[in-house]
Amino acid sequence: MPIAQLISPEALDARKGQPGLVILDCRFALEDSVYGQRSYAEGHIAGASFADLERDLSGKVVKGVTGRHPLPEPAAFIERLQAWGINNDSDVVLYDDGPGAYAARAWWLLAWLGKRDGVFILDGGLKAWHAAGLPLSLDAPTDTRGNFIGQPDTRLLLSAEQLQQRLGQPALTLIDARALPRFKGEVEPIDPVAGHIPGAQCAVFTDNLCSDGRFLPADQLKQRFAAKIGERSPADLVAYCGSGVTACHNLFALCLAGYPLAALYAGSWSEWINEPARGIATGE
Repeated sequence: MPIAQLISPEALDARKGQPGLVILDCRFALEDSVYGQRSYAEGHIAGASFADLERDLSGKVVKGVTGRHPLPEPAAFIERLQAWGINNDSDVVLYDDGPGAYAARAWWLLAWLGKRDGVFILDGGLKAWHAAGLPLSLDAPTDTRGNFIGQPDTRLLLSAEQLQQRLGQPALTLIDARALPRFKGEVEPIDPVAGHIPGAQCAVFTDNLCSDGRFLPADQLKQRFAAKIGERSPADLVAYCGSGVTACHNLFALCLAGYPLAALYAGSWSEWINEPARGIATGE
């Protein structure tokens, strides 16, 4: 079974209420930290639990040390998965408003802990759900505690120090999911330093999507990333972004295209710039 799987609104609607199905609403907005919780309370897919990026899908921020969204402690995140009713054999559907970045973060965390089958992202998110004319619910989920057990896979992670050692190596493909103006260092609306990690290529995560917000077909995604990888091994690819969230969208899209699950520099740009000795590049 492929590690990256999509589910359509119609297919999810047909499966609602089935035993073993867990749905997580991952909506979030960087500019409004309570947006997701508020939106969930105003209506969500029936049976869904709410997964907050900062409280559930991230760990504690240490100023000047970590990035803006460090990974959660494995034990704490496993506890949350169990509280949401997830077992090792559960089918899990993840959604957000549509681009899929926050849903992809949850997907990556599950893969990191060993849950690599039966995990789906709602293709097009709630935008597609609404377009299909499907209803929302105000009811709280009836969660039965799960028994998920997982173990972090260190092969999927790169620290800043490990990445720094690999910079300049011909085998490395380093892709940055942020928008091109941020990558080039022309603007920086979030972090205190502009630019990108030396040697990186810009691979804007929204370019994984069609105009309707659904993922591109696998062959088009393959073509997109093949141009970034070239003759190098896809096993040596590393993805990053501003804080380790939208990079997961690229990792999901790579898997949709048939590539193996590559490594994440989870601290990403917001961690990288904490150490002045690390290199910074601008332009393309």
